[in-house]
Amino acid sequence: MTSSKPVKVIAVTGGKGGVGKTNLSVNLGVYLSSLGRNVMLLDADLGLANVDVMLGLRVERNLKHVLNGECDLRDIVVTGPSGLKIIPASSGTQKMAELSPAEHAGIIRAFSDLGQNLDYLIVDTSAGITDNVVSFTRASQDILMVVCDEPTSITDAYALMKVLNRDHQIERFRIVANMVRSPQEGREIFAKLTKVTDKFLDVMLDYVGSVPFDENVRKAIKKQKPILELFPRTPASVAIKSVGKKIETWPIPMNASGHIEFFMERLVHQGAY
Repeated sequence: MTSSKPVKVIAVTGGKGGVGKTNLSVNLGVYLSSLGRNVMLLDADLGLANVDVMLGLRVERNLKHVLNGECDLRDIVVTGPSGLKIIPASSGTQKMAELSPAEHAGIIRAFSDLGQNLDYLIVDTSAGITDNVVSFTRASQDILMVVCDEPTSITDAYALMKVLNRDHQIERFRIVANMVRSPQEGREIFAKLTKVTDKFLDVMLDYVGSVPFDENVRKAIKKQKPILELFPRTPASVAIKSVGKKIETWPIPMNASGHIEFFMERLVHQGAY
């Protein structure tokens, strides 16, 4: 049984590591789940997975075991806070970045057989502009680019957008400024990005908003709990909820097939790895 309704597939990426991408992915998933939405978070950092660690979840098996034929995809799905469903990847496994065509087909079958009636699939990519990152982002309907006020963050985000735009004709990116000292700083980061993209790329950037630097984020990560659960009224939580509310208003692209396996098929057909 496949999903009978459109699934919004959102890649959360950033080019650079350390911009708070995974934390945002997790908390957006928790927020959307708390609204009663059926949300699945795919840890797409196939070699250095950390979503399960961030949430303190005990994971016995992951995508590697599915590909090895040891279990089905439904056997590895774990449930996190607010009912968020998580597909854990493998950590420290080089093989996961070098999958064969047969293993690609196995992933497609696994997702097709899952039968989850999903509203959202959030894809937390790894850092950088590797083939892995490019493949997951281009296979998603919406790309949420996380940036912070560091020159390397802005240059790496631009580099990833350049590859996706010039090589794969992706024209729209949604931007979140993370760890900002003020809303004004968030808008300034967005202005820096648009100044470069307007000059060199044929893209449209959509400013989703900013998330302030908040000491409670670090406390929540240390306690392996989502900040929305541990500190629901802290400034970062309020801002993340605001981003989540905007996501709820995003239209499903006209070319979406409405089936979760469409995500995986696009991934494979476009030469994922």
